[in-house]
Amino acid sequence: MPVADLPEDATLEEIRAALAARIAPNAAFDGWTQAAVDATAAQIGVDPDIARLAFREGAVDMIDAWFAQIDRMMLEAVPADRLAAMKIRQRIAALVEARLDALAPDREALRRAVAILAMPQNVARAARLGWRSTDLMWRLAGDTATDYNHYTKRAILGGVYAATISVFLNDDSEGHVETRAFLGRRIDGIMRFEKAKAKLLTPKTHRLSLTRFVGRLRYPVV
Repeated sequence: MPVADLPEDATLEEIRAALAARIAPNAAFDGWTQAAVDATAAQIGVDPDIARLAFREGAVDMIDAWFAQIDRMMLEAVPADRLAAMKIRQRIAALVEARLDALAPDREALRRAVAILAMPQNVARAARLGWRSTDLMWRLAGDTATDYNHYTKRAILGGVYAATISVFLNDDSEGHVETRAFLGRRIDGIMRFEKAKAKLLTPKTHRLSLTRFVGRLRYPVV
């Protein structure tokens, strides 16, 4: 959120969003610390004491807000009308790639964030953040499942996204082509799994009847 868009009587949530939009470059140098919050607050003209209130829970709170900002950037990069013209596989790929593009300028901040979220005390929060992002991607892709498919799709995409981020953090290829290729293969795997699952769960409307088969051998249909 640009400084000009922050009203004088901004709410704490608006301040939090404004800070989240600019905090990653500072976190790359200072870590996800109070120093990064103070530096970002100075950049957008927010009282540092108020900025600290926006992230009362510390580093994980900052990362949470930044990931929410990445969600917003993804939504802007892949609007609904563009998604509507795509197949499901293309929608998921486009959404994940939009996230990677949003994260690309701040890979060091992401690396630090991943390390913090991997700490034992943060694993539950990390799982919730991952679920939030994958749930959003599936909903934007048009998924309306409410049964167990709702959960399996998000769990599988969450694993693919986490693996893709691991590749992304170490990918120095131009345009991150290696990451995109890795992502493409994993999404193909998701689609194959979903097709196989659908076949297994589809009611068999034309089951083989042995009696009928033998009868047709004796009295062929003409």
